[in-house]
Amino acid sequence: MRFVSKQAHPCRSRIVVKLPTYIKTQAANSAVNNDTLFFNSVVPLYAGPVFSAALILLPILILAQYVRRDYRAFIALGPGGTPSTPRGYLRICVLRLFTLRNPLHPPAVAPTLSPQQGILTSDRLPARNGSRPRVAGIAPQRQVTQQGDSAAYESLAAALRRLAHSHPEKLYTATSCFEKHSTGVFVHAAARVRPTCSGEVCHAHPSDGSLHLTLHPADVRLVLDRGWGQRHPLAREGWWWRRAKFVPPGFVMVYAPRDAKELRSVLEIVRAAAWWVSGRELALPDVPADR
Repeated sequence: MRFVSKQAHPCRSRIVVKLPTYIKTQAANSAVNNDTLFFNSVVPLYAGPVFSAALILLPILILAQYVRRDYRAFIALGPGGTPSTPRGYLRICVLRLFTLRNPLHPPAVAPTLSPQQGILTSDRLPARNGSRPRVAGIAPQRQVTQQGDSAAYESLAAALRRLAHSHPEKLYTATSCFEKHSTGVFVHAAARVRPTCSGEVCHAHPSDGSLHLTLHPADVRLVLDRGWGQRHPLAREGWWWRRAKFVPPGFVMVYAPRDAKELRSVLEIVRAAAWWVSGRELALPDVPADR
């Protein structure tokens, strides 16, 4: 009697083994196809316009928020050479394209400039104590930290008036030509040797106690090195910029004096500005000591 083997046929065995995997694969492909069909047909009907609108509106909202904060910061600087209006703000936005990259980099002394040296010296202008204050704005440009108080500003304004009254043949006081608000010191037309805005030597800002003035390039370098100030953002060099008649290349912000000792140093810088505009060295009035 012959016994027949019950071993399954090899081909039939392979079919049995691979059938569950095939079923799972087909099911997965069907699910993927259903999901794809849903997103390709249903979702674009609702998410497409919303997503497109979000792509458009989101940058606009971010820009509007930035402009709102920037405009408020511009208004907070107070009155200055530019009107505190939306039109004035737009003017400042355009001028930002032309500001100096580094206001602590001194201007060059042209080979044709005479004299080649200023009148400030290290022994008469000591280094300023502490760090530099934070400065913001273009026009107006203001010192937003380490501001002088009202008493310090009154001492500065009184010293500037005494300087002008001590040299009536050279100097006088009037509303600032640059700022159009604060009081400035000017050189009489007959005594001017350098072109500034109507012969203005300097003006002080009541809001923060700082000053703006114009200096010889070598004196600008010493003021920067000793930590007493920084260049105005628009104090660019070059003939094309001078034709625009914004501010001279030596236009500098001098930080607010915080006591009588610093006031003497600031007045020494003012004396250098008066020399640069008038061509004559002038004596400084005495500064009362702190009480």
